[in-house]
Amino acid sequence: MLELLELLVRAESPSEEPSAQGRMLGLLSDAFLERGFRPRVIPGKQSGGMLLAMPVSRVRRRPHQLVLGHCDTVWPVGTLQSMPIKIEEGTFWGPGCFDMKAGLVQGLFALDALRATGADTFSVTPVFFINSDEEIGSRDSTSVIKRLARSADRCFVLEPSLGPEGHLKTARKGVGRFTIRVLGKAAHAGLDPGKGASAILELSLVIQKLFALNDAEKGITVNVGTIDGGLSPNVVAPTSQATVDVRVPTSADAERIERMIHALRAETPGTTLEVEGSIGRPPMERTPGNQKLWLLARRGAEDLGIQIDQVTAGGGSDGNTTSQYAPTLDGLGAVGAGAHAANEHLVLERMVERSALLARLLSFPPLAEAGL
Repeated sequence: MLELLELLVRAESPSEEPSAQGRMLGLLSDAFLERGFRPRVIPGKQSGGMLLAMPVSRVRRRPHQLVLGHCDTVWPVGTLQSMPIKIEEGTFWGPGCFDMKAGLVQGLFALDALRATGADTFSVTPVFFINSDEEIGSRDSTSVIKRLARSADRCFVLEPSLGPEGHLKTARKGVGRFTIRVLGKAAHAGLDPGKGASAILELSLVIQKLFALNDAEKGITVNVGTIDGGLSPNVVAPTSQATVDVRVPTSADAERIERMIHALRAETPGTTLEVEGSIGRPPMERTPGNQKLWLLARRGAEDLGIQIDQVTAGGGSDGNTTSQYAPTLDGLGAVGAGAHAANEHLVLERMVERSALLARLLSFPPLAEAGL
């Protein structure tokens, strides 16, 4: 497992550089071939492509279970020079190791475990889908993910677990991105200020309205992350702009907040607003199907003597999408910390038990026959 993990981490694969994905997809294709799976690389229109892999010996018309992962990272090519791979006291450090190349390794070794124990005659066929644009919103791959999830018996997401205990994610907040532009009118700030209409003044009012949408009790966060505007200190600003991040726990909250943001209207005379954006990743909620899958995971963990719990995560993943169509369980990847941070790391010894847990889950019958 360590050898494959090092190989994948050394294949730097930032989302924003599609050409960097070829090596990763090639390494993963080889790994699936070695395990009796037929890999197919699907070219991307904007991304570096995606990988679909299923057993060569799969039985047609048998239900399938979707195992979802991504091979892209937030780290640019060359990061290994400043964040080199290191192993200290059972901890592996390196860019992209925790989020989520270790999860991919665990998925592959779950197949090894099942083959070694003769339990790889699946009653629910595992279908692996690995995209290369998850960190930038899965714009290329979402349509494929939806198609696979619609017909899936269940979905397992190899994203990192949460916390040192390795909790599984049965709920995630929905994530939205909005851009608000204000159009005003330029004028000389000293000679003719009254002939202008300040886009910056209006944006300041809009920002206060946006922050007023925050609701800590409900878990709703609205954050104005960047602002820009104006031409010069001596010019009444004719334009301004803000980008907004929104996190919501339920679909009802998503619809309400999205509607309220698009309903914003300018108050400053002479200015107008343009609002773009939406809740791009819907919330992953604790639906009956998701909870049934969680009970199955708890049963599998008990079989292996593993302690797990279910938690809610503030970030989004492709599990938000699959949850709209099929029972989904997220956070089956590595145990560690530091996703998207310079201290990204994972606990090596936990990779074995996480891989074993996934193997146990893959071996279960269809959810309708699981006796839950």
